[in-house]
Amino acid sequence: MSYYEPITYIVPAEDDGLELKSVLRRRMALSRKLLSRLKLTEEGITVNGVRRYTSVRVKAGDVVEVRMEEEDSEDILPQDLPVDVIFEDEHLLIVNKPAGIIVHPTTGHWSNTLANGVVHMWQQRGLRIRFRPVHRLDRETSGVLAIAKNPYVHQHISEQMKAGTVEKEYAALVHGRLKQDAGTVDAPIDRNPDSPHYRIVTPSGYPSVTHYRVVERLKAATLLAIRLETGRTHQIRVHMAHLGHPLIGDAMYGTAEDREAFPGGRHALHASRLGFIHPVSRTPLVFEAPLPADMTALLSRFR
Repeated sequence: MSYYEPITYIVPAEDDGLELKSVLRRRMALSRKLLSRLKLTEEGITVNGVRRYTSVRVKAGDVVEVRMEEEDSEDILPQDLPVDVIFEDEHLLIVNKPAGIIVHPTTGHWSNTLANGVVHMWQQRGLRIRFRPVHRLDRETSGVLAIAKNPYVHQHISEQMKAGTVEKEYAALVHGRLKQDAGTVDAPIDRNPDSPHYRIVTPSGYPSVTHYRVVERLKAATLLAIRLETGRTHQIRVHMAHLGHPLIGDAMYGTAEDREAFPGGRHALHASRLGFIHPVSRTPLVFEAPLPADMTALLSRFR
């Protein structure tokens, strides 16, 4: 059985005499589900290199290590596709996703996804890692995407997202000139009961908050920096349309002409910035991806 690199906690003096279970749950913040999985493996939980029951008490200076089994993405076909890597360590992979690429295989789209390319890249390096995107980007949205290399990292970044402590900023080019320099859209979103793939603003929907700031006003459009407080499906697209300023190129929530408005064949939305606390090193991380060529060209046209 093979394992990923261990996640280590050295017991400080104030934790002397604490139950191992408490260290794992309260100090290392393992979920109950992951803790149950680790108990079933030979080297999943060790103290000073020896497997221990979680009921034992630890001493100051003890080295507690957690090891997760290596996993494959057996359901994903490896493909030699380009992957634009922004950052990678043994726990995390951050990529710049191009527009027009689906993140994960779905029914009818088993190949040519970001996952196919990432799995191939890892296999070429002899790595067994399951593809675990921490969040998703629409097919037509480009930009920064975080992929966890093990369940622990996935759990911790997901919890940061739920707590609203992850910094997510997007660049969006919208129709018309916004009068306000900045603003907030606080409007609940849910599925359209008549069209499940389509989202609408409705009082009975899920709380959804989008903050925007004007970066540049153009002749017939506005470049915005957008920050999400919540992460609903299509949130930016729905909220901008709700304001009366839909994304340029957004055939679903924009105008009939929008299908041809953007030569790139997509909506003008780019995930430009992503920031969070590294789940293992606990250091703040910020990743950025510059505007892609198609959006830069679109900006030039409107200027």
